[in-house]
Amino acid sequence: MTIEIGQPAPDFNAKDQNGELITLSQFKGKKVVLYFYPRDSTPGCTAQACDLRDNYQTLLDQGFVILGISTDTEKKHQNFIAKYDLPFPLIADTEKDVHELYGTWQLKKFMGRESMGTVRTTFIIDENGLISDIISKVKTKEHAAQILN
Repeated sequence: MTIEIGQPAPDFNAKDQNGELITLSQFKGKKVVLYFYPRDSTPGCTAQACDLRDNYQTLLDQGFVILGISTDTEKKHQNFIAKYDLPFPLIADTEKDVHELYGTWQLKKFMGRESMGTVRTTFIIDENGLISDIISKVKTKEHAAQILN
């Protein structure tokens, strides 16, 4: 599925790091940063999460809710959040249902090998539930600035 700017963001039901059900529709009326990333505790993913953590108050002040999502388990998310003091929820999409909805589970090439994996992508969703921006060239150490610009 291809997601485009201006279209409604696909709603989903998924569990966060504590097993709490999260739906996109519960954030209606708020701006949502839905960021897909490959793996907890890897260098790029850690840099991205820590940049969002370090700029969290600024993002909140601009009216954003941040939701991270990967195929890692709830337990891995709990460890990642504890280790880096992350103030936002991480969704455990172990069955890749949300990834499929947003088209972020794709064939990737790395060092001559092909495999399926998460394509690092951030979707900005406006207060009406519409996609207002898609960041596909994520700068992990400057991601908050990309969102705010």
